[in-house]
Amino acid sequence: MSSGTARVAHPGAWVPTSYLAEGIPFAMVIWVAGTMFKDLGHSDSEITLSTASVGIMWSLKPLYAGFLDMLKTKKFWVLSMEFAMAVLFGLVALSLSLPNYFTMIILLLWLIAFASATQDICVDGVYITSLDKARQAAWIGWQGAFWNAGRIFATALVVGIAGTLQRSGSDPKTAWAIALAVSVATMAGLGIYHYFKLPTGSVPARPESGGQVMRTFLDQWVDFLRKPHIWMMLLFVFLYRSGEGFLLVEAPLFMQAGMHKGGLGLCATASVTAECPHMLADKAWIDGLISTAASLAFGIAGGAFVAKFTLKRTIVIMALCMNIPHACFLYLSHAVTPEAPLSLTTIATLVTIEKAGYSFGFVANMLYMMQQISPGKYHMTHYAFCTSLMNLVLIPTQMASGPLADWMGYKTFFLFVLIASIPSIIAAWLAPFPNAAAPAEGGGVAKH
Repeated sequence: MSSGTARVAHPGAWVPTSYLAEGIPFAMVIWVAGTMFKDLGHSDSEITLSTASVGIMWSLKPLYAGFLDMLKTKKFWVLSMEFAMAVLFGLVALSLSLPNYFTMIILLLWLIAFASATQDICVDGVYITSLDKARQAAWIGWQGAFWNAGRIFATALVVGIAGTLQRSGSDPKTAWAIALAVSVATMAGLGIYHYFKLPTGSVPARPESGGQVMRTFLDQWVDFLRKPHIWMMLLFVFLYRSGEGFLLVEAPLFMQAGMHKGGLGLCATASVTAECPHMLADKAWIDGLISTAASLAFGIAGGAFVAKFTLKRTIVIMALCMNIPHACFLYLSHAVTPEAPLSLTTIATLVTIEKAGYSFGFVANMLYMMQQISPGKYHMTHYAFCTSLMNLVLIPTQMASGPLADWMGYKTFFLFVLIASIPSIIAAWLAPFPNAAAPAEGGGVAKH
């Protein structure tokens, strides 16, 4: 594969598309797969236990991030993973026709998650090593916005196509296979585009022997663990998403659940019924487009807020903004009854408020990792360490969310989520700032 030209292309030619390519597979694995399985009749417990386990792949970055630079260029890995994911999404679509499609698709999601995690490491590496600090700050808003655009693509377009095709009379599995084909074409198209436009990123000195490879690998870990206040900083990174992890997969499933199961009933495919008073396409519109668009705006606002008042002074406020809006789902679960479905306006408003608060507060997490933990001679590798730990808390919380919701019922479950958010706020209060003088890295929304 081409290693690119010596002259780096303008960031506008590759930053938006690179982070769009990052956002699509994450959204497909975390949100779209769950929506599809729910539509095909699987329980919340079965869905969350299976799909959440896939998230482990995003937490394995520290085990191999440092080796990627030693073997090939960052661009090579980005292109390889984008084309691999196009093929894997195609195999997911084909697997829907098999009797054991659920097991086959979960196995393919593991491979997609590994490819996505590898792509994440190297796209971030290209960004960090191809742009100076001023340009990093200037383009972080575009980075986050287009990562979230990947979620809009997946949860609005792909889910919307599946729902619309079913409403037109298509078999559910056929509808989902056609919708997934859109992601195949998109990832392949992005790979072709990045072949021509993506910079190579810095190419470090290659190790001369296996011993040097291991010495470099060990030095990356030693240097990371020697950072001042590292354990308290890592505790903050791990706990900051503790409450949100319970909502990440389960909240969309609650929206899609039938009325007599305590859900909001956005599950109709052919026509509305008493059990499903709203269309599945409405869920794509609300959860995929409206709330994600609000997330973009409030994420940018959160970045501007931190840039103006500094992360150290605002971190507790950001934690409160991220977690208090979880109460919106608590209200929805208590307000809906089988005899009185909620209007789409009410659902859209409260879901959007929750997503907006989350996006406003989430900026603090990414900036803390970028400014306080990862700077140093292994910036890309240490940033990958941080993001993998950040994602690690999502695995047990997502896996537990379905069984807990099935056991407690949605009303009690969302009260539990509010209580589970308390450690996030405490961690923000106790977070150390060894690099307190570091300026805010721009006013944009960070990718999730």
